[in-house]
Amino acid sequence: MVETLMFKTASLQDFSALCRGFVFTSPWRSLATQGCYATLTAPVADADRVNGDFQRQLRQHFIDAQRHGIAHPIIAGAIPFDVTQPAALFIPEFHQSFDRADLPPAGLERHSPAPPKVSRRVAIPDHGVFTNMVAQAVAATQRGELDKVVLSRLLDIVAEQPVDTAAMMRRIVAQNPNSYNFHLPLPQGGVLMGASPELLMRKQGNDFISCPLAGSARRETDGARDREAGDNLMNSGKDRYEHGVVTRAMKNLLADRSVSLCVPESPGLITTPTLWHLATRIEGKVKHAHENALSLACLLHPTPALSGFPPQAANELIAQLEPFDRQWFGGIVGWSDAEGNGEWVVTIRCAAITDNHMRLFAGAGIVPASSPENEWQETGLKLSTMLNVFGLH
Repeated sequence: MVETLMFKTASLQDFSALCRGFVFTSPWRSLATQGCYATLTAPVADADRVNGDFQRQLRQHFIDAQRHGIAHPIIAGAIPFDVTQPAALFIPEFHQSFDRADLPPAGLERHSPAPPKVSRRVAIPDHGVFTNMVAQAVAATQRGELDKVVLSRLLDIVAEQPVDTAAMMRRIVAQNPNSYNFHLPLPQGGVLMGASPELLMRKQGNDFISCPLAGSARRETDGARDREAGDNLMNSGKDRYEHGVVTRAMKNLLADRSVSLCVPESPGLITTPTLWHLATRIEGKVKHAHENALSLACLLHPTPALSGFPPQAANELIAQLEPFDRQWFGGIVGWSDAEGNGEWVVTIRCAAITDNHMRLFAGAGIVPASSPENEWQETGLKLSTMLNVFGLH
């Protein structure tokens, strides 16, 4: 009990203590967990069905947790890109919600360590292979085999010393104060961490919100040129087409589960420290009260923003072209409670870290008007979010 009380009162200022569990920061509700009552590692292939096997097991876990003395149990963690693979979900023994404004970025940044010394850095695939992958995908979209596909690449970085992930989490929050920041110890070892700008699903009561991103442009340091970059993105036929593929597919999936659904005809703009994004805020009310944040998130996951459209054709092309297993990249991370509320974000701008090994991921949406070289540059910009966290370039 003493340790739990210390966790409640002191851990927001002690990131080393905070990062012993799952940490998730959001403009809506941030939380940190301690301990593990139960793990749920089964694949979530049917978790979109509220009466499916996964959801029935989850309800029973919540009932058991309440009998165990956990008054308000939640499920938290990550789901991989491929929902047929094991998840990394758990019910913590304790969790606390907090306002992320209580984690002032300036104070955190002063404690940042020196950048890790890198002994090896490898791009997978390299420039030539990736641009050839994109060229093949562009040709497939131009032939009408699919509307869009997302192709990704990664950086494998080996440091001379183990990475201090709690210190890196401090830097994530400091550098990306408006993102959905997360730090998740993985069951097989290591940590998944990142600064996602993309909300997949937030549900509170009967209301839900999703904000898919598709279409990106580089931020500029000069204010006028930066605004021009945003305007150019809004007027880009290629990017508006890519964004429309995503929002139409999500609208079709959500329509049958909603009594009301609002999908704006035109996207807006949001920014990260490095990129402009086209974004559409989708809002609705669920048709059935037993719907929950995780069932809705799994209904949408993976969206065409991370896979493509049509889904089967896109996933087949990803499996054919990408020379690695995405694992957590392009999956989802977040939490849900026993009342059905919760928040799940897309696992992008992220890294998987084990000891001194860092694996960084980035992807880009490929449509008929895509340029292989531009997609290489865009994925490089997306990789820079986590490279900046590590103090690398």
